Amino acid sequence: RSTIESVLLQTYFLRVLVMKLYHGSTVIVNKPLFGYGKPYNDYGQGFYCTEDPELAREWACINLEGGFLNSYDFNDSDLKVLELRERKIIEWVALLFSNRVIRYSNPIEKKAADHIIAKYLPDISEYDVIVGYRADDSYFSYARAFLSNTISLQQLHSSMKLGNLGVQVCVKSAKGFENISFVGAEPVDGEVYFPKRMERDAGARREYYDLLEKNTGSDIFIRDIIGKEMGLNDFRI
Repeated sequence: RSTIESVLLQTYFLRVLVMKLYHGSTVIVNKPLFGYGKPYNDYGQGFYCTEDPELAREWACINLEGGFLNSYDFNDSDLKVLELRERKIIEWVALLFSNRVIRYSNPIEKKAADHIIAKYLPDISEYDVIVGYRADDSYFSYARAFLSNTISLQQLHSSMKLGNLGVQVCVKSAKGFENISFVGAEPVDGEVYFPKRMERDAGARREYYDLLEKNTGSDIFIRDIIGKEMGLNDFRI
């Protein structure tokens, strides 16, 4: 095999292994630091990104002042990745409520959260990366509605696709951070992307109210899960 062929082959495999990740922020983040960041984010402390640059642009704009789209190359070939979308939705809820700081609206909601965390929380200690739904305001409100027995487990699962609010990639381990390479940053116009962010969320909420009308009559609610002591392997979950 010629030297040129070997180089081309190596370049091909490098392109296959490297992901493009984007982080929307009000600042340029040219060196993500392990051990920094809020511990009460969705999946705990870590560096949160997406593979969708348009979503990252919206996430960068918390107001009309705008922000920055930070771009990275990320090699996850030797990392352990937990894909939450391949797990049961109740595991996502357990992980979410184990990390978020929450003021519960009533004792029922608190009891439900404690039960789910105790029974369904996945062990994430061995993973370098977690991929799953992003619990922005609307998705988080759906999870709380499930805890309050307002929507069923099936409706909660369906709600995760409303509004195309996106999937986040959370890099958690020191090994994972070593595999992040900063590519560059570009400014994001808040006048353009903040309204897009608001409209995407509003669209998800509109679809959610339509979803509330859909109940097969055999849906499982949190009261059923607790009362019947359903385990994670129960086919009904």
